[in-house]
Amino acid sequence: MEKDFQEKETWQDKEKVKEITQQIRKLKEKIEEFVKLERELRELKEFYQLAKEDPKLFLEVSANYSLLEKKIAQKEKEIFFTGPYDEKNAILTILAGAGGRDSQDWATMLLRMYQRYCQKKGFKTKILHQSFGEAGGPEGRIGTKSVTLEIIGKWAYGFFKREHGVHRLVRISPFSPNALRHTSFALVEVVPEIPKPKETELKVRPEDLKIEFFKASGPGGQYVNKRMTAVRITHLPTNIVVSCQSERSQAQNKEKAMVLLYSRLSQLLEEERKKELSKIKGKKISASWGNQIRSYVLHPYKLVKDLRTKVETKDVESVLDGDLDLFIEAEIKQLSNGR
Repeated sequence: MEKDFQEKETWQDKEKVKEITQQIRKLKEKIEEFVKLERELRELKEFYQLAKEDPKLFLEVSANYSLLEKKIAQKEKEIFFTGPYDEKNAILTILAGAGGRDSQDWATMLLRMYQRYCQKKGFKTKILHQSFGEAGGPEGRIGTKSVTLEIIGKWAYGFFKREHGVHRLVRISPFSPNALRHTSFALVEVVPEIPKPKETELKVRPEDLKIEFFKASGPGGQYVNKRMTAVRITHLPTNIVVSCQSERSQAQNKEKAMVLLYSRLSQLLEEERKKELSKIKGKKISASWGNQIRSYVLHPYKLVKDLRTKVETKDVESVLDGDLDLFIEAEIKQLSNGR
């Protein structure tokens, strides 16, 4: 790649120079990360030899070993990320399914689950847009009709892309006066965050956009402010709708909404390519039940089961509190094996 800099034509294209420079920098960073891990492993071996002569050092060796083990485990996961957008931030959208307040409450529970998981993994999150349902139940819970969460951090999309699908909850409904069991569904959509490109296959014409401005609102219909800062953009040819109300100004919300639009259009383009490829390879038969990817059962027994990887656990509370490594790691490995 560095040989490209020796070509005269390359230096005449500033954008190409910038792109190559960024690629070289990323590759060097990856190499340096492995070199650093190798150096730490070598130093730990030397430290271990010293600890044999001084038992007091074993506690420190053990702590350093645990830390290095976590770093290597993280690097092993990253090896499975081979997609073109795996390093990108992720845009995760949760849509409550049919079922009224129960499904809206389930959407809120999923939002909390993913936020907790992000905290544990070191990802930053930001709610870009949230549509609230009506309050109900003994605690006056306010459900979520839809919410869009920005997940910021390296490999965010790689970790979350397999969460895309329908999530099913079975429990005693907190909204049922007779304490009846209820099944709720929520759809989780995940796309990579792709900034608006200068040159791309995606051509968005101004006349194809319907841009609307409205007041940013919070739970219960209370207005966050009185100005029309929130933005909704509809891409007329595809009928894709994106919204953003998290920023202070109208211009900032519009810019973020455009990023969301390009992300969704990119996903649409990728899906069209996959459809074309599937025509050549033939239809792939899925062993999953409909679109459902995972069940969370709280009654009459406790179990979380992924229908794709067959991974399951009875510790439902921990999963809903963000302990998703068991499932996400299995999803990543299954995807890398081409299943």
